[in-house]
Amino acid sequence: MIEPMFNYVLITRDEEKEVTSGGIILTDAIKEKPSTGTVVAVGPGKVHEQTGVLTPTTVKPGDRVFFLRLGGQKIEEDGTEYTILKEDEILGIIR
Repeated sequence: MIEPMFNYVLITRDEEKEVTSGGIILTDAIKEKPSTGTVVAVGPGKVHEQTGVLTPTTVKPGDRVFFLRLGGQKIEEDGTEYTILKEDEILGIIR
C-alpha cells in the first residue's frame, strides 16, 4: 500500500461515464476523467516553515471528494489506478 507523505492524499477516481444522461454512448476519445473520488490514504499533514508546527490533513480515508480535474499524479499499484495530489488541490468534501 502507498502511504502519502506530508499533506498528500491518495485517491481512487470515480468510474468514467459510459453513457450520457441523454443516452449518448461515449467513446474513449471523448470521455473526461471524473473529478470526484474516494480518499484511500492521507499523509500526516504539512509542517509550517516558520514555526515547525504540524497542521494535520483535513480529509480522512473514506471521504468522497471533489478535486481539480487535471490535478495530481496518476500511479498504479497491484493493478489499481490511484491519483496522488496535495490536499490543496481538493476543492471540497462530498457529504
